[in-house]
Order: sequence, then C-alpha cells, then structure tokens
Amino acid sequence: MQERHVSTKIVHFDSKTENPHFEDVYDVTPGDVHPVKNQVKLIDVRQPEEYVGELGHIPGAELIVLNTLPEHLEKIPKDQTVVFVCLAGGRSAKAAAFAKMNGFEHVYNMQGGMQLWNQLQLPVER
Repeated sequence: MQERHVSTKIVHFDSKTENPHFEDVYDVTPGDVHPVKNQVKLIDVRQPEEYVGELGHIPGAELIVLNTLPEHLEKIPKDQTVVFVCLAGGRSAKAAAFAKMNGFEHVYNMQGGMQLWNQLQLPVER
C-alpha cells in the first residue's frame, strides 16, 4: 500500500497582531506577506478599477470585491491560509471578520493594504 503525504497549506505569521476594530481578526504586515505570497491565497477586495489602477495589485492576488464576498465564499479554500488585501486595511479587515464568522480559521488582514505594499516598493501588477 502506497502512503500518501498530505502537504499543509497553512502558513503561520509569528508577528500577527490583533486588529483594533474586529474581534478575532489578526493583522499581518506586507513585509510578512511578501516572502510567503506564493504559499497563501491572496484575495484583493477592492473595486476592479482599484485592482488595475495606480497602486496595482499583488501578483497572484484574486479579485473578489468586498460586497460580493458572500457569493464567492465557496471559492475560498478553508484548508489554506488566506490573506485579504485592500487599499489601506479597512475593507480587508471586514472581509477577514466575515470569513471568520463563516467558519474560516486561517484568515488574516494585510495591515496598511496596497498603500503600504507600494511604500515598501514590493512588486505589483497593473
């Protein structure tokens, strides 16, 4: 009998901090996200024009506009770490809180959003 190895898709952020506005939501910095961006599910909750706009988006991030999140929950993996991203961290914190209320465990809010990502000169697509 062949033994199957199941790889975990959970990334733990040691530097996570409690979000000041939403209970049970944790913030992580762009500096924490960048090195593991290919190991986590990145979900950008901004509007389409923001996603392709001046600040761009993180390569590999999927666009799911915040107010459409309820219809797209089934597309989000529960067995993988998910990081929500927006302009400055407000909408993505709401998205993380909503995901938590719907049974997601490994979800995070990217603190400072794309504004901070760009300030740190991390790679973007436009």
